[in-house]
Amino acid sequence: QVQLVESGGGLVQAGDSLTLSCAASGRNIGNYIMGWFRQAPGKEREFVAAIHWSGATTHYPDSVKGRFTMSRDKAKNTIYLQMSSLKPEDTAVYYCAADLDGDYISQLTEDFDSWGQGTQVTVSS
Repeated sequence: QVQLVESGGGLVQAGDSLTLSCAASGRNIGNYIMGWFRQAPGKEREFVAAIHWSGATTHYPDSVKGRFTMSRDKAKNTIYLQMSSLKPEDTAVYYCAADLDGDYISQLTEDFDSWGQGTQVTVSS
């Protein structure tokens, strides 16, 4: 397993930017597909972004494409989610996750093995 700790959440206004961090320990994130998910009250957890272990590709759903950017710093064993042009509908608890045995990026929560505790992002209108 890999231990994941998110940080950087907070209360922002619509149109603002925010960067989330996820520090990993126990394993090197450069060996795994890493992802970001979010869960709003009363809704299922949904895929937000993922980066392949090669670093060559990132995937985003249409709802955040062009506004969110995922990156990683292998030296710091940390992944990031840069969010811009935030909307009230982006309000959710954001989780980072690791797929410890995947070769291809999946958008399914069940394919990710390790999860952080989450960080709250609230976007006011």
